[in-house]
Amino acid sequence: MVAGTEIQLRVDQLLMQDALSTLTMQALEAMGVERIAIEAACQYVDHNLLQTDFRSPDDHLFLQSSCARLGIHFSGPGNGISHPTHQEYFAIPGKLLAGTDSHTPANGGMGMLAIGVGSVEGASILAGEPLSLSMPEVMGIYVTGSLPDWVSAKDVILTLLKRHGVKGALNRIIEYYGPGLANLSAMDRHVIANMGTELGATSSVFPSDAQTLAFLQQNGRADAYIQLAADEGASYSHHDEIDLSSLVPMIALPSSPDNVVTVREAAGRPVHQAYLGSSANPAYRDFAIAAMMLEERKVAAHVSFDINPSTRRVLTNLTANGHLNRLLMAGGRLHQTGCNGCNGMGQAPATGKNSLRTVPRNFPGRSGTLDDQVFLCSPETATASAITGVITDPRDLGRELEIPYPKIEPPAEWILGADIASPPPLKTARTVKIERGPNISTIPDIAPISDHIEAHVALYLGDNISTDYISPAGARALPFRSNIPKIAELSFDNIDIDYARTARQDALENRYHAIIAGDNYGQGSSREHAAIAPQYLGLRLAVVKSFARLHWQNLINSAILPLVFDNPADWQRLDKGDILVVADVHHLLASGGSDFSIKIKNKDFSISASLTASARQREILVCGGYTNWIKSKKAS
Repeated sequence: MVAGTEIQLRVDQLLMQDALSTLTMQALEAMGVERIAIEAACQYVDHNLLQTDFRSPDDHLFLQSSCARLGIHFSGPGNGISHPTHQEYFAIPGKLLAGTDSHTPANGGMGMLAIGVGSVEGASILAGEPLSLSMPEVMGIYVTGSLPDWVSAKDVILTLLKRHGVKGALNRIIEYYGPGLANLSAMDRHVIANMGTELGATSSVFPSDAQTLAFLQQNGRADAYIQLAADEGASYSHHDEIDLSSLVPMIALPSSPDNVVTVREAAGRPVHQAYLGSSANPAYRDFAIAAMMLEERKVAAHVSFDINPSTRRVLTNLTANGHLNRLLMAGGRLHQTGCNGCNGMGQAPATGKNSLRTVPRNFPGRSGTLDDQVFLCSPETATASAITGVITDPRDLGRELEIPYPKIEPPAEWILGADIASPPPLKTARTVKIERGPNISTIPDIAPISDHIEAHVALYLGDNISTDYISPAGARALPFRSNIPKIAELSFDNIDIDYARTARQDALENRYHAIIAGDNYGQGSSREHAAIAPQYLGLRLAVVKSFARLHWQNLINSAILPLVFDNPADWQRLDKGDILVVADVHHLLASGGSDFSIKIKNKDFSISASLTASARQREILVCGGYTNWIKSKKAS
């Protein structure tokens, strides 16, 4: 396996979340799949939980009935966020987990290889296709020491983001090793692996050891344990070291996860909201430590202290041990178990007011407020700041109020509570009728890529454009994730309110468009809607300085030609409205050619750009996207 060449991996498990997997089910339907062909899959309802009309509950019924028919476990609303819930119920060291969510690598904290994929690729995996990806480089991070008081796992990953940035691990898998790992619990590792996605990493991997076994024992699955670790003396393409003992509380300023400073550097700024929870800080200890800090105290009167339990088991055990009551008595606002405000489903901050959150991302507008001021921090920092009403280093709070650092022990008896039901046997599954509400559409037809692409530049963009910009999250968008024509109307509306309307009208008249962008285009969520919705609107070509891995694959899956400038300076030579022409596309794709000439028709010059794609990916483009490619394979 050589870095940069395409490899194919057999997938053991697939994780799905509701905001993206209605599209997965629609793709399976289009492919003609009747039963999943992998070891296990689970559908989680954790994102689209606000039931303000019929759309969200209709989606839930569509997913539940589809799962029953196809042989997929179903975790309904209130059961928990996909990543920590999957870790509780299904994580097995040594297994390969794919997931239709970019934070799937969180389960790498259990010694799994866990990789995010797009919705349609998730469908192909369920159909029995291997996971195909460009072989990543491997980056080793040697861990020593032990975390000081008031410093936790969130400060570890924020420190790495400060060092390496949101592009620092692109096309890499991070492997953590060293003696310091003995001092990080399985859920500490979950936090770090989860936000490895914000570094751009394909995945993050931890050893399976005594900490892994302790977590499996707690959840009644000790028989799933095997010991796994990096080979002694393993070499790495890239390397870093981190001494846990040297770390201090860190915080990411608005509006990027790598805009990191020490909490003391940001101290004193007023706080309007403090938010606990999300897949990036889902552990029992993350809530319990806040509860102990708030013993016989209250949060500042002007602070909204939002409590977002991560899983039903975590909530049940917090309740049984009195921690939930401490949080509520201190002024906490309890929300339902799920992702909630992390992806803009409620809890939006007030205009221009600072919100401290333990979530993984703070891209502009993701919270639901266009000009939001979202900071990323640890539960300790969020709670300390909620008490004082200003950003506060928890070490300083401990000294000033003489609060000892809480030592959190797991409950003596971990309550397991309700279970996730297994799918019915095949004979029963065949009788299940798919529930399809009026908002649930089918995947729009995608035509094979044209041999001659002529497209005007509809959008001219800079660096680090996230999928939140391309296809928004939040309460206004998620109810339409099962309806591509409808959600397409929201594409890029935070950048150009007229984009969708004018692009769709042009497409109906056979006039297509291109997007020009800078580095790391498509960072963030794995949502396939950020590719398939613009394709429906007439996007046929994207030319950028560099792509985020998942979005690049999703563009190919939607038959959009993704090219990278050979000379990044050419980005400056282009403008919105320019007409781009790419000829002999079929020949270049069929011959394996990587060098594409783009003629700027209205300016009478040409630039060069490259496509680094496998023979399989080129076939997908020519077939008209992934779904059509799978159908053509089945037909032959």
